[in-house]
Amino acid sequence: MSAPSPTSSSAPPAASAHRPAPHLRVAAVIVLVPALVALALWAFAWPAARTAPRDLPLGVAGPAAATAPVEQRLEDREGAFDLHRYADESAAREAVEDREVYGAVVVGEQGPKLLTASAASPSVAQVLQQAVAGPASAAGVRVTTVDVVPAAASDPRGAAMNASVLPLALAGIGAGVAVILLGLRGARAATALVASAALVGAVAAALAQSWLEAVPGNWWAVAGTFGLTALAVGAAVAGLAALIGRAGLGLGALLIMLLGNPFSGASSAPEMLPEPAGAIGQWLPPGAGVSLLRSVSFFDGAAGTGPALTLAWWAALGLGAVLLAGVPGRRTGNARPAPGRRPAAAG
Repeated sequence: MSAPSPTSSSAPPAASAHRPAPHLRVAAVIVLVPALVALALWAFAWPAARTAPRDLPLGVAGPAAATAPVEQRLEDREGAFDLHRYADESAAREAVEDREVYGAVVVGEQGPKLLTASAASPSVAQVLQQAVAGPASAAGVRVTTVDVVPAAASDPRGAAMNASVLPLALAGIGAGVAVILLGLRGARAATALVASAALVGAVAAALAQSWLEAVPGNWWAVAGTFGLTALAVGAAVAGLAALIGRAGLGLGALLIMLLGNPFSGASSAPEMLPEPAGAIGQWLPPGAGVSLLRSVSFFDGAAGTGPALTLAWWAALGLGAVLLAGVPGRRTGNARPAPGRRPAAAG
């Protein structure tokens, strides 16, 4: 009867030897879930509860003597508005159309006039009406309001555009996770991310513009914006996983969902969020995507260069990491031999 082989011992696999004790895993779940809930409540509730104008770009046009009282009244709301002065209504209107300001107060012979752009943000247009027309009406002065760049007639509150942030984020995260879990690498992974984003862009444009008629503008520009946003998210998630392993999937998802989504300013504007939430949101794909979508849909691309570059950088860096991880000899430690299994002997 042959002696048992030394390699056939009943020792537990190496992977289980490094697994935390059961009571530590239970404690981790007990602590982790409330921590995630607290983080989510902070990320979503804090900006919503502190929404107010902060250095909101606003134009003032007209003779200096006539605009002085208006400027003083606006400056009394310390830190609320960043005033830009223009010579006349034509210059102020052009500034609104170029997205230099969210609106403008024009003081002329026929009385004060408020120029707004509900397409840039319906909530900001409402804030401007309250800040300008409200005090004037209390003083017995009637203010004429002109919506220079109105929102879509079928979506005057911008609800469809606001609601597009979460689906695009989920689509990008889903694509990034799928690429990693399916084991795609290098050029195959990059191709899958790009193709998925292109399809997402076409589907989103077909729904938001062709069906709901909530997002006007050039169809291809709108579809490209949707697709670039999804690609930036998907490439970021997959790129982080390619660099640091599957933990990057969770990190990327948390970054997009708990910071990018609530800090995007989609329901108001970046300048309406508490600092530094508004600035952070514009450096992340969801916020940059909403800003670019508004530019290409309503303003002929005005002020769209910055958001487009932000999305392009996220997409390029993420795809670069995915391609680099596919180079032989530079793969992450996700693919390891099974515990206890030895490589086959040479020869």
